[in-house]
Amino acid sequence: MANSTIWWLIAGAAIVVELLSGTVYLLLLAAGFAAAAIAAHLGFGTITQLIVAAVIGVGAVLVWYSIQRKRPRAAGAGTNRDVNLDIGESVQVDAWNPDGTATVRYRGAQWTVVQRAGHAPSTGEHRVVEVVGSRLVVDKI
Repeated sequence: MANSTIWWLIAGAAIVVELLSGTVYLLLLAAGFAAAAIAAHLGFGTITQLIVAAVIGVGAVLVWYSIQRKRPRAAGAGTNRDVNLDIGESVQVDAWNPDGTATVRYRGAQWTVVQRAGHAPSTGEHRVVEVVGSRLVVDKI
């Protein structure tokens, strides 16, 4: 069996495992294996094929990693309006308890409300900024 065929089979296997696992890294390594297969087609030796596979595969992974590090992190589910439709809604706080919580009626149920850290509790209308378990974290409007 030719070296190029072996490289193509390894690249194909990496793609199959990639589809089963759902990560992008095996796809990037498969690009390195495909580059090694092309190097084999061009008549380069085994050592050169291994170097091409390593440089292209690891290089692609490093580039992808650096791109991912520069992207801003997605908001957590507790603060993401796309996940939790309570974010951004208004609630009326009439009185705060001594422990820093309040009870409000929201969406037909009683909810425990806490003020976001660093803000002093005050009565009035508040906006929900996060949901932590069964508590609403709010900011004064």
